Amino acid sequence: MHFEFTEEQLMIRQAARDFAQTELKPGVIERDEHQKFPAEQVKKLGELGFLGMMVSPQYGGSGMDAISYVLVMEELSKIDASVSVVVSVNNSLVCYGLEKYGTEEQKQKYLVPLAKGEKIGAFCLSEPEAGSDATSQRTTAIDMGDHYLLNGTKNWITNGNSASTYLVMAQTDATKKHHGINALIVEKGMEGFTIGPKENKMGIRGSDTHSLMFTDVKVPKENRIGEEGFGFKFAMSTLEGGRIGIAAQALGIASGAYELAAKYAKERKAFGKTIADLQAIQFKLADMATEIEAARLLCLKAAWLKDHGKSYTQAGSMAKLFASEVAMRTTVEAVQIHGGYGFVKEYHVERLMRDAKITQIYEGTSEIQRIVISREILK
Repeated sequence: MHFEFTEEQLMIRQAARDFAQTELKPGVIERDEHQKFPAEQVKKLGELGFLGMMVSPQYGGSGMDAISYVLVMEELSKIDASVSVVVSVNNSLVCYGLEKYGTEEQKQKYLVPLAKGEKIGAFCLSEPEAGSDATSQRTTAIDMGDHYLLNGTKNWITNGNSASTYLVMAQTDATKKHHGINALIVEKGMEGFTIGPKENKMGIRGSDTHSLMFTDVKVPKENRIGEEGFGFKFAMSTLEGGRIGIAAQALGIASGAYELAAKYAKERKAFGKTIADLQAIQFKLADMATEIEAARLLCLKAAWLKDHGKSYTQAGSMAKLFASEVAMRTTVEAVQIHGGYGFVKEYHVERLMRDAKITQIYEGTSEIQRIVISREILK
């Protein structure tokens, strides 16, 4: 790997950093407090080209590389992980899946407005009894000739109410198990498609997380992605790229907490000196900085492999596993360094700690990542 960023990558990172400071930071505490979806901020990110970063300009995207994507995700996540998860889902799961596997008609109709940021997408795999066990889909898509009849429930869906385009995994032939799953493009407003109440979450509270219900929804056959039974493979392939985005989100949360803790330690005085002069605090900061740098290198390696068309299954899972655990450890220590102030919302670190936890859960739990990694190393 080459360890120097290109001039373009540095410019993209700076643009994301400036946006995070000027557009995200001012209202981030209020959005968290009131579970307010950052619609205005997301719209501006779309105008900047950050919602279709890796999509070809042919389809309205920015044509950037995965390394630039990691840099942007880190900078946004330092300030507001509720915003960065919208960027992650739209880029890694929805746009990526449509560009790689969609038909030309599907790309023109759905990918172009998503890549331009005119619309937002959602990826619908998880169910009440089929989260990590993606093979056990109970949502069904019965083949009715020229359309599928979609019935079932999806939950924990990011962008659940704000999206216009939904990629839904559903079982068409249960006898074929995971070979009988299809990926369907569902549009908001289709008859029989209803959206449940917003989840009241511990973290990423500005993120729009809902359950979705499908009752005899007619989905045209032309909205199926890939061949019959391709849905499970589609979901697994798409999630591989999603792990890079979530790893970068976790990296950003950790990095943001570390920067706040280091700044506070140099300002806070106790026993006649700044607490940064205390060896106990220095050791904490040293460990935090070291782990964050290791997580950053894992994220960049996975992105580099993806950019160069190499297998990144193991690297992506390693990055997601390690970065998410670093995010949790770092944010807990950041709260500890702040002492009582760390428990107060205006100092931001308590929110980052709450946001960090979800990175160990979505896009596959830490336990799932260990399974993926072990399978790769034991091949």
